[in-house]
Amino acid sequence: MIRGHGGNVLELARRLGCDPADICDMSSNVNPLGPMPELLAHLHRRFEVIQALPEVDAATMTAAFADASGLAPEGVLAGNGSTELIYLLPRILAPPRAVVVGPTYADYADACRLAGVPVQQVTADDAGAFQPPLDRLQEALQSGDLVFVCNPNNPTGVLLAPDILIDLVSSRPDCVFMVDESYLSFAGEGLSIAPRAPENTLVLSSMSKVHRIPGLRIGFLSGTPSLIDRLAAHRPPWSVNALAQEAVTFLSANPAAVAQFLKETRSFLETEKQRLEERLQGCQGLRILPSRTSFVLLQLAPPATAAEVCLALARERILVRDCSNFIGLDARFIRISLKDGDANRRVAECLDRILEMAGKM
Repeated sequence: MIRGHGGNVLELARRLGCDPADICDMSSNVNPLGPMPELLAHLHRRFEVIQALPEVDAATMTAAFADASGLAPEGVLAGNGSTELIYLLPRILAPPRAVVVGPTYADYADACRLAGVPVQQVTADDAGAFQPPLDRLQEALQSGDLVFVCNPNNPTGVLLAPDILIDLVSSRPDCVFMVDESYLSFAGEGLSIAPRAPENTLVLSSMSKVHRIPGLRIGFLSGTPSLIDRLAAHRPPWSVNALAQEAVTFLSANPAAVAQFLKETRSFLETEKQRLEERLQGCQGLRILPSRTSFVLLQLAPPATAAEVCLALARERILVRDCSNFIGLDARFIRISLKDGDANRRVAECLDRILEMAGKM
């Protein structure tokens, strides 16, 4: 099992000897405004569905998601969260090699290693604000590669324009690309490449993050029917639970309410990111990387380190992400996932105080 993801509230609560509810979790990348009240009310009304098996292949849910996304249902595969689908890919496609565009989510590489697939990392750097090095990626690619691209990326928040991604995957029909759009709903409308993705492309989608329902485990993979059929043959029956199926069907049937919710989410995040940056302007050498998502990557100035800053924030019962274990990052990076205004103000005040003390040492 991978260790080092965000959101380990229970472990921190045990260390501090406090109630988990007392921890302000700013390490887990979920919508600070969600879930939608309408969705919660619907799930409460439909809670009795847990008394029976869910639809074995989640066909109704899949068709609803496909219709709402402008996709053909035969080109969509539902999974028990996006992680299940990530781990399915290298095991079933069995490529000679995988290429991961980083620094990014560790499970792409871990899934490949578990399947015995060697991994080549192509990593962006902080000098270019972690913009993906597309020229170096092209040079590194070999025929048959399975290529992982997260867009917008975790943990950097960098977004590649749809046309740039389409040009990239179209230029290498001899490779299969997996484009992870799990955070795309935070960035804006009309940015998904799924409706016009080339045949060598699989697009990963998640409702967990933007609708703040990670416990329901909802993920989708879209692509050509032949690729989807190949993967679907290895998915176990009843892999998507009944409440997850209810949630997707409800959200897909209420596009106007969802669109308004996402609009409010993006407006809130932009305002809070601007406020966070203003509050941290006085921190000597602290760099806030531009982000199109619900989280921001911060680069600390020496002598502060991620481990020391995360520990100091933990004592304040604030949990943030130490990013030093991301390939391509070092001990100077932390990630903060925005929450409500009070929490965002508090983390900025604590961080300012911690960094001021570090600078005096």
